[in-house]
Amino acid sequence: MSVNDLSQAKNPDLLASVAAMQHAAQEARDIAIQFNTGIVVEDNDGNILHIDAETLRKERDEQRAKGSPSADPTTV
Repeated sequence: MSVNDLSQAKNPDLLASVAAMQHAAQEARDIAIQFNTGIVVEDNDGNILHIDAETLRKERDEQRAKGSPSADPTTV
């Protein structure tokens, strides 16, 4: 199932799973930044991407500059 499929699900557990996965992904990014390590992710085309801590920091700072709530560590 894609994220779009999950967001349209009628089962409340499936609906909650989207937010849980997004939260876990953000936590992984935060931990990687904290320990100055990178992460490995798969993009929508199935390509494996290695993202270093500096790139994660830049992305986080850009999100914060835009006022994105996901970039604010005080929001859940």
